[in-house]
Amino acid sequence: MDAVIKNEVKKTTKKQKIQLVDGEFTVSEANDIVKNLINEKINFHKLQRLALYEGSSKSNTEFADDRIKQLENDKITSNDFFKDKYGKNFTISINGVLEITVNENA
Repeated sequence: MDAVIKNEVKKTTKKQKIQLVDGEFTVSEANDIVKNLINEKINFHKLQRLALYEGSSKSNTEFADDRIKQLENDKITSNDFFKDKYGKNFTISINGVLEITVNENA
C-alpha cells in the first residue's frame, strides 16, 4: 500500500488600511478630489496598456480598455452628481479608505 503525502499550503492574509480621504469639502473641492482619483486610475491603466502593447502589438489589452471606459463613465456620473450642487449651501463628506490585502498563493 502506497502512502500519499499531501503538502497543504496555508493561505496567509495580511491587511492594511490607508485613509486616503476623510473630511468635509466644498462641492468644488469634492469634485476635484473624486475627478483626480479617477484620472489617476485611468492613467495607471493607460500605462499598463502601453506596456503590454510595447511588449507585443498583439497583446490583449481588453481588460485595460474596458477599465478605462468604465472609469471614464464613472467620471461623467460623478460630474453629473456634483453639477446641481454648485452654488448651493452644501458640504460634501468623503470617507475613502483604501484596503490592501496581501494573499500568499501556493
